[in-house]
Amino acid sequence: MNADKLRTVDDWVSYYRHEFGLPVTERGGFVMLPVTAHVAVVHLPVACAEKVRAALQQQHRDGPMLARQIRWSFLAEPDSRPGEQILEVLNRLDIGIPAVGSAVMLPTGLGRWTREGCHWVTPPARDAKLPPLSAIITTALAVGTGSEG
Repeated sequence: MNADKLRTVDDWVSYYRHEFGLPVTERGGFVMLPVTAHVAVVHLPVACAEKVRAALQQQHRDGPMLARQIRWSFLAEPDSRPGEQILEVLNRLDIGIPAVGSAVMLPTGLGRWTREGCHWVTPPARDAKLPPLSAIITTALAVGTGSEG
């Protein structure tokens, strides 16, 4: 499927499903990725996200990442959910993990300028595993608390 030929939201839903195996749906004229027991999302402030991305690349654990104006969103495999104390620390660092049942809007374009106001920093890749949620959280905590360079 050639992304340059995609015109409608339904085209993009099919593209994300067939090319990347993401369980997206159309809702309100947008492509939405539901947060499920199989796909998690982590929202981070841009400066922190850039450091986390670099650290995950060094660990060979990077994965799809969306950019919005003030936050970036990592897609992850939910291998475990953080406990209350970790969630409090993440919250203080302005790091959010949307609950199962919520959803994240995906871009209908692979370029930088999309109508959704977001773009892929690192697009999904065919047959690529999502990084574990625990690895993203651990890395974000290390970066956010200054214990990793």
